[in-house]
Amino acid sequence: MKKSLLVASLLSCAALVARADELFVSIHSAGAMAQGAGLVLAGQALEQKVPVRVLLCDAAGDVALQGQEMPALKPRNVTPQQLLKNLLAAGAKVEVCALYLPNRGRLPTDLLAGVAPAKPADVAAHLMKPGVRTLAF
Repeated sequence: MKKSLLVASLLSCAALVARADELFVSIHSAGAMAQGAGLVLAGQALEQKVPVRVLLCDAAGDVALQGQEMPALKPRNVTPQQLLKNLLAAGAKVEVCALYLPNRGRLPTDLLAGVAPAKPADVAAHLMKPGVRTLAF
């Protein structure tokens, strides 16, 4: 009995250690460099096989609007929107905060394909999960 409890306990610990961390990136800055920094780090996490979820709020939500003109950032000469599209293509979950669309007078159809309005209860539940690391820009 003690031996099987020990084995079960060890297997449970191994599962916790083996579980991949997740990265939650919240971006609210209007600054292209801050937006770019958050999106670049999210991309690096995806390359390391870490699941990524991005929440765009306030002025950063504009990055997710179709047809946005944005400055290209050096050294790669890519815009924050191009970085965002790369994240979407790589499998990141991207949302705009629930307040963004109604307060900007926009609709979900104004967003890039793959970007959705966030549901606050879902975001809060995600943030409470063990192993979720957060970054804010």
